[in-house]
Amino acid sequence: MSFSSLVGSSSSSSHPLVPYGWDADWEAEFAPHAEQGLLPGRVVRVDRGQCDVVTAGGVVRADTAFVTPHDPLRVVCTGDWVAVEPGGNPRYVRAYLPRRTSFVRSTSSKRSEGQILAANVDHAVIALSLAVELDLGRVERFLALAWESGAQPVVVLTKADLVPDPVTLAHLVHDVETSAPGVPVLTVSALHGEGLDVLVALVGSGTSVLLGQSGAGKSTLANALVGEDVMDVRAARDVDGKGRHTTTTRNLLALPAGGVLIDTPGLRGVGLFDAGSGVGQVFTEIEELAERCRFHDCAHETEPGCAVRSAVESGELSERRLESYRKLMRENQWIVAKTDARVRAELRRDWKRKGAEGRAAMEIKRGRFQ
Repeated sequence: MSFSSLVGSSSSSSHPLVPYGWDADWEAEFAPHAEQGLLPGRVVRVDRGQCDVVTAGGVVRADTAFVTPHDPLRVVCTGDWVAVEPGGNPRYVRAYLPRRTSFVRSTSSKRSEGQILAANVDHAVIALSLAVELDLGRVERFLALAWESGAQPVVVLTKADLVPDPVTLAHLVHDVETSAPGVPVLTVSALHGEGLDVLVALVGSGTSVLLGQSGAGKSTLANALVGEDVMDVRAARDVDGKGRHTTTTRNLLALPAGGVLIDTPGLRGVGLFDAGSGVGQVFTEIEELAERCRFHDCAHETEPGCAVRSAVESGELSERRLESYRKLMRENQWIVAKTDARVRAELRRDWKRKGAEGRAAMEIKRGRFQ
C-alpha cells in the first residue's frame, strides 16, 4: 500500500489535517506542544516501536521510544494524535494527546492485560459475513467492547449477494437486530456496490474502526469505501468461510466522501476488558427486567420472584440471550477480579454461598432416600 493512499486528497480547509479529524478542540489540546516547536500529526500505523504519522507536510516515520510506558494501554496506537519533532534522524514522537475514546480488548496474557486496538474512534463498524452461519454470541461480544469504548457501534452484514432470497435475508437481519438493540444493522455487497451509500453517509464524519474476523470482508469493504484498492484481498476458504490475515497492521485511511477509517487485522479472540457497562448496554432488556426481581442480587437461576426467568418462561426473552449475558458477565467479572481485591472477595463469597447451597441440597436428597 502506498503512503499516498494513506494521505488522501488535499483539503481546501484551513488546516491540512482536517480530513483526518483535526478540529478546534484538538488544536487547543495541542497548544502547549506547539509552543515547544513540535508538530501535530495523527498515527496511521504502528510497527515495532516505530509509527507512521500523517502531518501537515505528509507522512513521516517516527520513533516512539519517549512514549512507551510499561502500561500496554498507554502505548501509542493507530488513531492517536501525537506531537512529533519537526526534524531529526531518527525523528521522535514526544507525546500523544488525551484520547477521547479507545477500543480495548483483553490479551491472552495471564496477567489480565488490555490491548488497545484503536484510539479516538466515533463509530465501531462490526463486519459479519453472510457467507457463514451468524454467531450471535460473537456479535454481542463485539458490541459490548464497542459500547465500552465510547464509540457508536454499527453492524454491517457483508456479502449480502450470497443470500439472494429476500425473506431469508430479512430473517438474518432480524436476528442480528434482536441481539443488537439500538444499533444500526446494514446489509452490503461491496463486490456489487449494494448498500454502500448508507454506510458511506454514516461513516462520513468522524473516525470509524472496522472490526471482525478474518474472512468477514473487511478489506474488500475498506477498498469500496476508499474507492481504490488500498488493502490486499484474498478469497475466504470455501469449507468454513474463514479468511487469511490479509491485513496485518491497523491502518488509518482518509475517505474521499469524508471521515476516516481504521482497518484492523481479523480478530480471532475478542476478550472483554473491564466492559461491565458495555455488556449492560448490549443486554438492556435483561438489565431492565432484573430491576423487577424480588432480590436485588438475583442470579436469575432458581430464585423466587425472578422477573428474568419469568420472561424466559413466557417467551419474552430467549434462553440463548440470557446464557450469552451470563457468560459475558462472568468473563468480565473474572477479568476485573484479577486486579480488584474487592471483586475477588465478592466472588469468593458467592462461590462459598453456592457451595453451601449445593451441599445442603445434597443432604436433603440423601435424607429422602435413606
